[in-house]
Amino acid sequence: MTSALYRVRLADGTRRLAWGSVEAGPRSLADPSASLDRVLSERRSFASIGSADERVPADAVVVAPVEGQEVWAAGVTYLRSRDARREETVDATPYDLVYEADRPELFFKAPGWRCVGPGEAIGIRRDSAWNVPEPEIALVLDADLRIVGATIGNDVSSRSIEGENPLYLPQAKIYDAACALGPCIVPIADLPDALEIRMQVERDGEIVVVDRTTTAQMRRPFDELADWLGRALSFPVGAIVLTGTGVVPEPAFTLRVGDVVRIEVDGIGTLSNPVVEVGEPPRRRDRAAGAD
Repeated sequence: MTSALYRVRLADGTRRLAWGSVEAGPRSLADPSASLDRVLSERRSFASIGSADERVPADAVVVAPVEGQEVWAAGVTYLRSRDARREETVDATPYDLVYEADRPELFFKAPGWRCVGPGEAIGIRRDSAWNVPEPEIALVLDADLRIVGATIGNDVSSRSIEGENPLYLPQAKIYDAACALGPCIVPIADLPDALEIRMQVERDGEIVVVDRTTTAQMRRPFDELADWLGRALSFPVGAIVLTGTGVVPEPAFTLRVGDVVRIEVDGIGTLSNPVVEVGEPPRRRDRAAGAD
């Protein structure tokens, strides 16, 4: 079985790291002093995290495997992603250029505290008419920007907002419950070079989207993305990088409240999340009346 590091919430609200396997889930609690922040800031291996000889309680809940890390994301790393951006936007030129350029598209996605874990709800914006899941491999980097592990990520996005104007990218990508991570971190040395990513969306008991891709179809290797991220940024407690998506639903599809998005990656596990709506309804402002 594949060894995996989990983060769990106990009945008293305490969050602890736990060891287990991808197949069986978390089984034993790590030492209470262990944390992702400490391991990644001290550039230690996950193997250095000791066990507390305590079983994970049955009522423990698996949460997103992130603490003080920032989550960043790469865009247009797959040909399918570039084509999808061209479909949604009024000007495809920036996406054509970045796909071929040396410098990748990198953008801030979420602070660790804003990420949701397995079983928690992901959000679609109330002021967006076209919303999609984006299943991705999420790299875990230590303070030296070395890739030490990987988990599954869902970069939930508003295609209508981004397509209207590329300058709206932050609003299309950064909002409550727009980033899901989990279920666990697997040491990068334990994973194959190419990972298959499978996604399905369930609606009213029926599967409405099924698709898959493989990281072998990425234009940019993982270490290139990590290198560019660290060109002028430091990450004292490490970082997480979403590596882009090659799974893009057809243009007629949009997420709806009540959908369930399920992402599977062999060797890492399954990340499943229901969909809710977030944000306030748009309010029209009367500029003629002197509104700020």
